[in-house]
Amino acid sequence: MSEKSLQAKIDFIVEMIENIEEIVKRHEGIVKTLEDFEGQMAVLMGLSQIGETLKKFDDKVVETYDLKDDKDGAYYTRNYIVHDYEGVDLGFIESILRDYLPTLKNKILKIEL
Repeated sequence: MSEKSLQAKIDFIVEMIENIEEIVKRHEGIVKTLEDFEGQMAVLMGLSQIGETLKKFDDKVVETYDLKDDKDGAYYTRNYIVHDYEGVDLGFIESILRDYLPTLKNKILKIEL
């Protein structure tokens, strides 16, 4: 993976996280965001995009920055969102937004090219 390609992926993931943060802010919190169908759909799309993009990181980058669990978990979440036709557990999504997304953002921002 070229540095330019990696940087584009990093930038995209950070942009998706910041978009989700802005959506939550506009809705005055995570719970209100997930109660609103537009907020919910926007957050789910952002999370699925993060999972899809993180899956494309080279194994060397994943190993160097200890992102294996993040890569696997984000892609699992992406598949769960995209393919769970009976409905997504919003408690699970709330936990991701509250507990995991800030940590992922910090880890992604530490990647050096």
